[in-house]
Amino acid sequence: MNASMRLDVQSVLAEVRRFHTQADIAKALSIDVRTVRRWQAGDCLPPSYVVHALRQLLPQELPFDGEPADFTFIDLFAGIGGIRQAFEDVGGRCVFTSEWDSYAQKTYAENHRRDAHALNGDITQVGAADIPAHDVLLAGFPCQPFSIAGVSKKNALGRAHGFQDATQGTLFFDVARIIDEKRPRAFLLENVKNLLSHDKGRTFDVIRRTLTEELGYHIHWRVIDGAHFTPQHRERILIAGFREPVAFDWDAIPLPPKGSRTLRTVLHRTDGSEPVLPWDGDRFFDHQARCVQDKYTLTPKLWDYLQAYAEKHRAKGNGFGFGLVGPDSVTRTLSARYYKDGSEILVYQGENRRPRRLTPRECARLMGFDDTFRIPVSDTRAYKQFGNSVVVDVMAHAARLMHRFLVPDTTRPEPPPVSG
Repeated sequence: MNASMRLDVQSVLAEVRRFHTQADIAKALSIDVRTVRRWQAGDCLPPSYVVHALRQLLPQELPFDGEPADFTFIDLFAGIGGIRQAFEDVGGRCVFTSEWDSYAQKTYAENHRRDAHALNGDITQVGAADIPAHDVLLAGFPCQPFSIAGVSKKNALGRAHGFQDATQGTLFFDVARIIDEKRPRAFLLENVKNLLSHDKGRTFDVIRRTLTEELGYHIHWRVIDGAHFTPQHRERILIAGFREPVAFDWDAIPLPPKGSRTLRTVLHRTDGSEPVLPWDGDRFFDHQARCVQDKYTLTPKLWDYLQAYAEKHRAKGNGFGFGLVGPDSVTRTLSARYYKDGSEILVYQGENRRPRRLTPRECARLMGFDDTFRIPVSDTRAYKQFGNSVVVDVMAHAARLMHRFLVPDTTRPEPPPVSG
């Protein structure tokens, strides 16, 4: 190994140690931790072919806030960054982020480490004047006040919901006050399908009138099922708004037939072709045994309970129960409560085995995140985060469609078609 290669290996190792312990590196590379200690101490150096694997342990690199871009945007109620990813891929640069959940912040930061701007918490505590100027506002404002499950739960508890919910229901108005103050050229809002019918349509009517009559924007909305792009039924409403009238049309998005992608593209592969991801190691999948880790298989007690629960509701004539799926299936909607029992999506493992939950990596794939996406939180937190996230492929098509009205044709060619 020549001097320049030796220096490269040392610098990469030093950078990796900023983010990972020696034990983490050893586990990711399937080597003894003592070997990593020797590398660190300079007693010996890793072979040159290890450099690539070490680089894969570094956080995903994204543009600095000061780098040129086709347009700028802010990311409100950012979650783990699914909407942001789509708009960066078409040439946008994020200049402000807000996400209140500390665990989601951890995942977001792990996958967007090069941001010069701070990751802000509670948007209700941020003055609109303190938010930088931007071309596009992105907001997947919280779903629960408008979701069927959330409304049913709050009704049962005698609690207010929707705009009456002081803790979440008024967050739309934080979006509105920022739009009013900053006047971005465009915005994209995402929410659950039930937003349209909530409170007999009055909730959506208030949102529509606020955006159009009070703020003066031209809006276009559409409910899109993620099943066009990923093997999961996930209907969400997208509201695109523009400061000036434009010929925007959601029908311009090509929608492949639902079910054209099946769960086979998501599940861990047991034929030896499952990729070895240094940042995952064997956390979800045992690469030597070529099988999903046993901890994802349901316990006998939980499986018996779910079967009895389903039978009870079948006898009453309703559809409550578990969803058993295989490689050729399209799943139900992944929810934030998936960590509790996994009942909406259970993977069939044969007659003689109990079914299993999806692993967090499979959940990431189901939502359209590629395998470079890091999962630095516990399984429980990861399930909640992916259950609250967006289908990245849907957002990618939305971003590409909006891009036409944000960047003049002479500035740059249109972004390449979305794969998948």
